[in-house]
Amino acid sequence: MKVVILAGGFGTRITEESYLKPKPMIAIGEQPILWHIMKYYSAFGFQDFIVCCGYKGHVIKEYFADYYLHRSDVTFDFSAENRMTVHQNVAEPWRVTLVDTGLRSQTGARVKRVQRYIGGEPFMLTYGDGVSNVDLNALLRRHRASGKTATLTGVQPGGRYGVLELEGESVTGFREKAREDGGWINGGFMVMEPEIFAYLSAEEGCVLERQPMEALAHAGRLGVYKHAGFWQCMDTQRDKGQLERLWNSGNAPWKVWEEPV
Repeated sequence: MKVVILAGGFGTRITEESYLKPKPMIAIGEQPILWHIMKYYSAFGFQDFIVCCGYKGHVIKEYFADYYLHRSDVTFDFSAENRMTVHQNVAEPWRVTLVDTGLRSQTGARVKRVQRYIGGEPFMLTYGDGVSNVDLNALLRRHRASGKTATLTGVQPGGRYGVLELEGESVTGFREKAREDGGWINGGFMVMEPEIFAYLSAEEGCVLERQPMEALAHAGRLGVYKHAGFWQCMDTQRDKGQLERLWNSGNAPWKVWEEPV
């Protein structure tokens, strides 16, 4: 199953770093948060990625163009043979498709614009700025059992996010802001059926979380998988600092993979 990652936004809340690079390329530890997200999916066996690029997308493309080289031992022979030999390659078993989905495209338009790379199969979808320890296998089982067009992961961070209105395991609507009431929000980590494309437009103003998801909710076609564990997005420098402290402690909740020897 393919994993689509939204990585094209401007990152306006974390401009201290996003003026140089897209937000998914801001590092936690020594690697971009995009890498952390992909490592997490890969640990569950999802290794075919489609990255929706936009703002400074060339930075993402250059990162993956050099990834194999940077993760390996290399000998450069500048003698008459003038060749490069790569030793002990530890690159990931990933297939990564990087797609320019437009500088100012909104989330729904970006997903619609990668439809040709997804084909007619269900797919995973997430944002390029958040990590979690959500059980992706359990999420997928819930989605398949529900028969819904889309299933999103509901989390409860409280505070500054828009709130989901729920009835059982279905999303029925959205509220603008949480009021420290324990409301559930869309934490990303979604599963989509190909029917989702009928709700999307390639016009750059199409916002996935607005009319398309609201229409699905009103039709009873939008499900939720409630996740009570760790979830954190990286909106601000404060968020980045918190994630870095967790990573440097050696106890990052999303770090579920084993490092290569």
